[in-house]
Amino acid sequence: MIDPVAALASENLDDNLYLYDTNKAAGSSGFGTPELHSRVRKGDTLLWNVIPLECETYVALADIEIDPQIAEPTRKVYPGTDIVFWTAEVKQDLTKPVPYRLSFLLGTVSTPFTPTARPALTRPGDQGKEGR
Repeated sequence: MIDPVAALASENLDDNLYLYDTNKAAGSSGFGTPELHSRVRKGDTLLWNVIPLECETYVALADIEIDPQIAEPTRKVYPGTDIVFWTAEVKQDLTKPVPYRLSFLLGTVSTPFTPTARPALTRPGDQGKEGR
C-alpha cells in the first residue's frame, strides 16, 4: 500500500509505503514497513501488486529489481482490466536474505519513485537478520 498524496507532497516514499505479505505464519516480518522480510522457499510463487490509500491518485508498480538467479519478475495485467501486477517463482532455496528494489509511478510524475529502504526475501530461520 502507498499513500501517494503524502509521498508526492513530501517526495519521500519510505515514510508512505506499507508492505505486507501473506506468509506471517511462516515467520515473515516487517509488516507495514518498506523493509518487509518475506520468508520463501524454492518453488514459491511471488505476487506483487499495489493499492493506493487515495484511490483518486494514480499509482503503479513500475519495476522490481532482484537477483535474476533468485527470481525473475514478470509484469502482467488482470484480464479485462488495466490493473498491473507482477509475479515470479523463487528459483532456489536461499542461503542468506536477498534484498530487492521496488519502483513506483505516482500521480502525473514521469520519474519513478524508489524507496531507500529495501524489502528482502529470506529463508526460514533468518528472522531478524537484516542481510545488509
